[in-house]
Amino acid sequence: MSRTVLITGIGKRIGFSLAKYLLAKGHKVIGTYRTHYSSVEQLAKLGATVIPCDFCQEGAIDALIEQVSQHTQLDTIIHNASDWLPDNADMPPQQIMQRMMQVHVNAPYQINLGLSELLQANAKLHDDCIGASNIIHITDYVAEKGSKKHIAYAASKAALHNLTLSFATSLAPAVKVNSIAPAMILFNESDDDAYKSKTLAKAILPKEAGNSEIHSLVEYLLSSHYVTGRSFAVDGGRHLK
Repeated sequence: MSRTVLITGIGKRIGFSLAKYLLAKGHKVIGTYRTHYSSVEQLAKLGATVIPCDFCQEGAIDALIEQVSQHTQLDTIIHNASDWLPDNADMPPQQIMQRMMQVHVNAPYQINLGLSELLQANAKLHDDCIGASNIIHITDYVAEKGSKKHIAYAASKAALHNLTLSFATSLAPAVKVNSIAPAMILFNESDDDAYKSKTLAKAILPKEAGNSEIHSLVEYLLSSHYVTGRSFAVDGGRHLK
């Protein structure tokens, strides 16, 4: 079944890889981006509808909801857009927390509410599969564990998972809502060997997961008819160290 998927934050890493993967599978992709990378143009050439949207800009989320609402079908939202401000960033602490909550909590909250009718209407088109529509929140391993240097970030990701619980309840049975909580999926090109070794040692499966782990889990959640309100950790067993 071909889906129409809204993915926030398609400019790089998981968002870009996931958008490219779903396009190759024949799905329609609507993607948002804050910063214009060459990857955005690449996705547009592959057929994605790309929309510039800075969640911290006044009115941007409302404009996004209005634009996406013009599509006749939407059955999946993947909230991937993220920011990773440390607590020692060069700005007042309240601004750090406000930004983390705006990107990771307020934006998904508004988007889910604003597009819920479209998701529910699409689910009704598939009478053989009630719950055909999906919302997936990309949270983080630290939402469960906490963080010494990214306290605001971790708190906002924990709040995002709590949205999973509430929306799973309020939108059932037409829409399934789940979280994916990754730890280290991909290293950056700038990461040195010392950092890589230290990071890999945190898991009992000491390896770079790769984007395919996220692809497979998204495929599972989209195809499942009996899973909602759950968080799926992709962390190499860090909780067992």
